[in-house]
Amino acid sequence: MYSGILKLAQPKNEAELDYEPGSREREEVQNKIEELMAEVREIPVIIGGEEIYTGNTVDVVMPHDHKHVLAKAHLADAATLRQAVKTALSVKESYNELDWLSRATTMLKAADMLSGSWRSTLVAATMIGISKTVHQAEIDVAELIDMYRFNPYYLYQILQQQSVDAEGMTNWLDYRPLDGFVLAINPFNFTSIAGNLPTAPTLTGNVVLWKPATSALYNAYFIMRLLQEAGFYTGSVNFIPSHGKDVSEVLLTDPNLGGVHFTGSTGTMNTIFKTVGENISRYRQYPRLVGETGGKNFLVAHGSADADEAITAMIRGAYEYQGQKCSATSRAYISRELWARIENKLLDEIKSIKVGSPTDFDNFMCSIIDEQQFKKVISYIEEIKKDSKYEILIGGTYDDSVGYYVEPMLVITTEPKAKIMEEEIFGPILTVYLYDDDRYEETLRLCDQTSPYGLTGSVFAHDREAIAKAEKILRFAAGNFYVNDKTTGSMIGQQPFGGSRKSGTNDKTAYIPNIMRWTSIRAVKETYNPPRNYRRPYMEMK
Repeated sequence: MYSGILKLAQPKNEAELDYEPGSREREEVQNKIEELMAEVREIPVIIGGEEIYTGNTVDVVMPHDHKHVLAKAHLADAATLRQAVKTALSVKESYNELDWLSRATTMLKAADMLSGSWRSTLVAATMIGISKTVHQAEIDVAELIDMYRFNPYYLYQILQQQSVDAEGMTNWLDYRPLDGFVLAINPFNFTSIAGNLPTAPTLTGNVVLWKPATSALYNAYFIMRLLQEAGFYTGSVNFIPSHGKDVSEVLLTDPNLGGVHFTGSTGTMNTIFKTVGENISRYRQYPRLVGETGGKNFLVAHGSADADEAITAMIRGAYEYQGQKCSATSRAYISRELWARIENKLLDEIKSIKVGSPTDFDNFMCSIIDEQQFKKVISYIEEIKKDSKYEILIGGTYDDSVGYYVEPMLVITTEPKAKIMEEEIFGPILTVYLYDDDRYEETLRLCDQTSPYGLTGSVFAHDREAIAKAEKILRFAAGNFYVNDKTTGSMIGQQPFGGSRKSGTNDKTAYIPNIMRWTSIRAVKETYNPPRNYRRPYMEMK
């Protein structure tokens, strides 16, 4: 045990690498890509440090070249999931004998390893595993480094929050883990989320069962190997690739479920809440449900906005990573005066976007993640083509012969509450609604009322009064609100990420409220001289 009052300094955000031609990092990641692509790996289930090869496998392919198999992943069946619960609970007591600093320093070590020798591996795995450009993969990995540095610091801040003492007693707060286990379910689109969801709860002593997205098993497997090499306590994180149906039937209904750490679709989050609600009498405690789901993120451009700033934000916000970000810009409200200034240049810039493999560093966009998502996106495209209330300005083409490629698409609608202004598409489609400049405030209210989501949004204006109106009217429309910036790219420690409404529980990923959700506080009082008689002063006789 440590003896001393220890202090963790506030971290700084990881510096992002540029991968310019001739740079060392560019050469390293290109070599790593070649190395990884030359081998077909076998990905096991990992429970309590034991590798389990179930024989029930799925091929893990590159989305941009879906005939290229990167790995064969073994899936956990119902019996294996029950074994995972038993194993996780069996190590929980010994894991909790570790002090908080041991858990924190292990995570900090993982951050340093990822910042150093592991960086090119995870960047390369992210590029070929989920089809991200080197820039998108780099900022993803840098964010995970930040998560592994800031989360321990936030725990340190939480532990300092103690109750007030009084005369004749000492009071203190014991930040315990939840009862049972935590189930972590991550989406396909961010390596950082995949690495954060199963590890954040372990800081406070929880044991975790981690179900990675089936379409993103490749980079998730490397994260698990990183955790093992960094010295994460054996059995504190258990890697259980599996079918969602088995997870729902076995883990979500287990009496020992302590909480769910989830990022994914709103539909899946609804299912989680429904399943927990239907089984509420089974649990030893009320499970903590923490989730970040979808978004229908907006950009509102006032007539006073700078043309180039607005164009850049629209393109980067809507089309980077093929629009497959929960924070992607997918609807834009543009003043007619501004539109007249930006339309031609915006279209020219979109035409210049190159789409292809992430191994070609000249590409700005890559592939949709898999066939299922590809079909969903093209169903919207075909519907747009048939509906008279939409005008396609550019895009609408797609091809899945090699990879799941969709060209960037820009659409104008005359119907502000059209389907594609309300529903999350998760693809490179941006819909624009033009408004009369004298109806700015009315348009802000329209924006607030159109979508069920409340994740991210931005306003572009140089008129301070216009900005102030947007901040007021759109206060509940977005959990992350940006002034003269795109809707994507929040930074750990700077803009804590999360939204409400149908976008999630808004517990703010990698921030104090999120870490607090994985604690169950015990208030402890020690009295120095306890009463020795039950009688109260008012009972005394005169």
